[in-house]
Amino acid sequence: MEVVRKAMDLQRSELRTKSAPQAPLRPGGASALILGVHLEGPFLNPLRCGALDKGSFVRPGLSSLGELIDGYEDIIKIITIAPELPGALKVIERSRSLGFRVNMGHSDATYKDALKGKEAGATGVTHLFNAMRPFHHREPGLAGLGLIDEDLFIEVIADRFHLHPMTCELIFGRKRIDRIILVSDSVKHTGKKGFPAYKDEIIAGSGITLSDSFEILLELGVPDAEITEAATDNPARYLAISL
Repeated sequence: MEVVRKAMDLQRSELRTKSAPQAPLRPGGASALILGVHLEGPFLNPLRCGALDKGSFVRPGLSSLGELIDGYEDIIKIITIAPELPGALKVIERSRSLGFRVNMGHSDATYKDALKGKEAGATGVTHLFNAMRPFHHREPGLAGLGLIDEDLFIEVIADRFHLHPMTCELIFGRKRIDRIILVSDSVKHTGKKGFPAYKDEIIAGSGITLSDSFEILLELGVPDAEITEAATDNPARYLAISL
């Protein structure tokens, strides 16, 4: 987080030097801006660690949260928490009181667990269907809640690997379009462009950009306007910023 803060400060300093010194900096201009941090952990379920190091996970607790965010409250925008873990609901409530958005993810939550997470203040789901209890017709889990709930925002990785193309079609056909957020989940790796990175045979991140996602979804027949909304308007809506 300290490195991110330094990068944010440096970026803003350079942009102000190039433009009017007193001009407000906001997204939507000629340059991209780092808006803050999404903490994907450490209050996650080791059973659904994915490619993350489960040895780095921490049991949810208000003291642990306080130590984690101390001095960085101003740059933290989102924190992902597994709602079924003991103590998680209190951490969700506290995070919301501090102004953070709370996503549910890396979770083995049942549908009931996920619903309790939402009731505690969770507002989104991190990379839907990935690193969470699989959807089952008798236990829809967090994935099911994310798909059908009218309020929750959901992250979608449309790279053909994290989600089958027909799963993407299902999402765009069922979910409120203003609640879908496209994310690249792109990571630095040496694999072939467009293909995901793997760690111990587990997908560790994608090799696409959002522009690639746009083309993939267009091929599936998702309307241009819906893809644009999911890639630009909805992230801004979720973070409550103006473009």
